[in-house]
Amino acid sequence: MKCSVVAVGAALACAAVGLAQAGKGEQNQDKAGALGIFESQTDVGQVHPDGTASFDAMSGVYTIASSGANLWATTDGFHLLWKNVSGDLSLTADIELGAPSAGSNPHRKALVMFRQTLDADSAYADVAVHGSGETALQYRRTKGDTTQDIAFDLGAPKRVRLEKRGDTITLFVSMKGEPLHQSGAAIKLHFAEPFYAGLGVCAHQDGAVEKATFSHVELKPLEAPQNPAAMVLYSTLETIAIDNNARMAYVILTGEGKMEAPNWSRDGKTLVFNRDGRLWTVPVAGGEARAIDIGNATDCTGSHGLSPDGKWLAMTCATTDHPGRRVYIAPSCGGTPRMVTTNANSYFHSWSPDGKTIVFTRPANGSLNIFSIPAEGGDETALTTGAGTSDDPDYSPDGQFIYFNSDRAGGMQIFRMRPDGSHVEQITFDERRNWTAHPSPDGKSVLILSYAKDETGHPANKDVTLRILDVPTGNVRDLVEIEGGAGTDNVPNWAPDGAHFAFVSYQMLPAGNDGMWE
Repeated sequence: MKCSVVAVGAALACAAVGLAQAGKGEQNQDKAGALGIFESQTDVGQVHPDGTASFDAMSGVYTIASSGANLWATTDGFHLLWKNVSGDLSLTADIELGAPSAGSNPHRKALVMFRQTLDADSAYADVAVHGSGETALQYRRTKGDTTQDIAFDLGAPKRVRLEKRGDTITLFVSMKGEPLHQSGAAIKLHFAEPFYAGLGVCAHQDGAVEKATFSHVELKPLEAPQNPAAMVLYSTLETIAIDNNARMAYVILTGEGKMEAPNWSRDGKTLVFNRDGRLWTVPVAGGEARAIDIGNATDCTGSHGLSPDGKWLAMTCATTDHPGRRVYIAPSCGGTPRMVTTNANSYFHSWSPDGKTIVFTRPANGSLNIFSIPAEGGDETALTTGAGTSDDPDYSPDGQFIYFNSDRAGGMQIFRMRPDGSHVEQITFDERRNWTAHPSPDGKSVLILSYAKDETGHPANKDVTLRILDVPTGNVRDLVEIEGGAGTDNVPNWAPDGAHFAFVSYQMLPAGNDGMWE
């Protein structure tokens, strides 16, 4: 895959205000039951001509026809069939887009949606099935923000489910009638109650009209069972663009178990990651993952990375003749590993831009410090020596600095130093706990993984934010919020173009993976 409850009267008043703002106040005067499980319909934003929605009680099929320019950027235009809702719930439907007409836009789309208001710039999350076959979990985090998405080029699914549990929104799909299963697309987004759940259509070009039908539609509350189901960890390997106006993500690989620490090949075509103590590659375009032949190396961690010329793979593993993890180097295409660090508990982090030096970390006496060593082997040099934690070193592309995170000033923050460990300077000063600073190939940006201010250590499966530090100005902006932490981006993970990076997100789902507490 390339992937405060308010009174009813107040809720209705809020809905009426939203409809008036949308400029379509008369469209909510549908007769009770005429729209099946939904209450009303409206055009959201500018839609010419007006959209329509109908329900066939005999077949249980909803039909929506609409124009509308798009659901993207900061303003939407589409037709929505909706119901006011609260709490945790799922909305499920079989979707069929109408046959394309001459001039149909390939990005015409049918939608299953949760939406905060009926304003054109409202926060929302939806699954959008495009005429091109692309499927995406789209979302706008706050009113007026830029839309983001997590996309797949997998063909149009037969059935989709959008699920809200707390602030977690998850997309489930069934491609050919198999049981609904997680798609790898999940986000964190808060909806104040009440909010809207509904079905929609957008032609992706105002003035044109496209149609879609929705069958076997189910809107169900989700309640935790008295005997909680066993939970299973799922990992999703994604790429994302850093352009603030096009923060598009693609699912590369997803499934049960824990994947960690992707880094990008120098030709931009593959990703290297670890899973089950082994190292793997997978095409960025999508496809099967392939284990790398690393000889007798086992128990490999998320501390690995390709050399600047792409010929060598540094990794942190154990071997049958040397128990305990050390830094090894093997040909990137596979082969016998060569030990670099003789001391155990050494964890690779970065190559110098000239490929001659490796920086790594080693814990000792309750502290974690940073060391360098020639890539050919030799004497180690301690770059930090203090108490506490100094971790995750990564060279700037010009080789002038090593960025790292440290708690030397209190809570975990980002620092940088010269390659010999001198001239240490603090880079971030906020209340978040900042880890894994990775400079971009052009040196203009630094990727940071940030926890909440009360988080300690570098745990996995936590609410974290991937943020971008602008090096010239020192400004930091949020890019994407995920469930992640340790394993998300332990080592350098930028694409060669400097416009994308790869990461891993995590999610705990009920065993059976049908997405329902049943």
